[in-house]
Amino acid sequence: MDFGKMKIFPVSDGAFRLDGGAMFGVVPRTIWEKKNAPDALNRVSLGINALLIQTGSRNILVDTGIGDKGSEKFNSIYGIEKRETLAFSLSTIGVSPKDIDTVICTHLHFDHAGGNTVSEGGVFRPAFPNARYIVQRGEWEAATNPNERTRASYRPEDFLPLLDAGQIEFIEGDGEVAKGVAVFRTSGHNRDMQLVSIRSQGRTAVFLGDIIPTTAHLHLPYIMGYDLFPLETLKAKKEILSQAAAEKWLLIFEHDPDAKMGYVTLKHESPVFEKAL
Repeated sequence: MDFGKMKIFPVSDGAFRLDGGAMFGVVPRTIWEKKNAPDALNRVSLGINALLIQTGSRNILVDTGIGDKGSEKFNSIYGIEKRETLAFSLSTIGVSPKDIDTVICTHLHFDHAGGNTVSEGGVFRPAFPNARYIVQRGEWEAATNPNERTRASYRPEDFLPLLDAGQIEFIEGDGEVAKGVAVFRTSGHNRDMQLVSIRSQGRTAVFLGDIIPTTAHLHLPYIMGYDLFPLETLKAKKEILSQAAAEKWLLIFEHDPDAKMGYVTLKHESPVFEKAL
């Protein structure tokens, strides 16, 4: 859609499945299953939604999906469905991997950074050869020094080749990436995730990453069991939703299987969602 002087395009890398209990944390299954019915393995279907921002002179991609480097076992565990790939989704807009000049990595978990690289003859290289990849330095440290709790979320082949290619740009905290496009650090899901804001002609959109992964997670108690710092997630959600409602932000969801973006209002302090796409 046109967004002020910019254009924004939700782009898809397919869908996958995660354990419903882990996705919805302390919320009982009898409640969350009404929002996202699980399969026989208790997994819920999730979208893999990235975002292309065209500023007029720049093609900026926010996250790169899960990619296609997973083994048969990996693809089976996570129920990966490639109805469309990120490359195909970009091609429908007339954009090739070589056209991307900036990739913003909200964080480096495999379902967000898997498309950062591709494998050619067993050798991993950046999927976007002309792009700088913007990563929070703290997240890089966490990804390259995982512990027993976090190790399964990171695949070194998704990010180490970017360093070897000299295409990593580290950032610490908040910062502007291009005119009207900025990142801001948000703790909760992990210590150093970065969300993305787009501002143009008085309008604001925010790509929510994993702080509010689906529209169900707009409700405050819905905090993923995956989150390392759930009380910080809660604090961030309150701040984001309050400002989003007051200033009519367009909210963009990375994992919702049905709604990619929309607006929120607060009724008796509870969020009411209006789908835009």
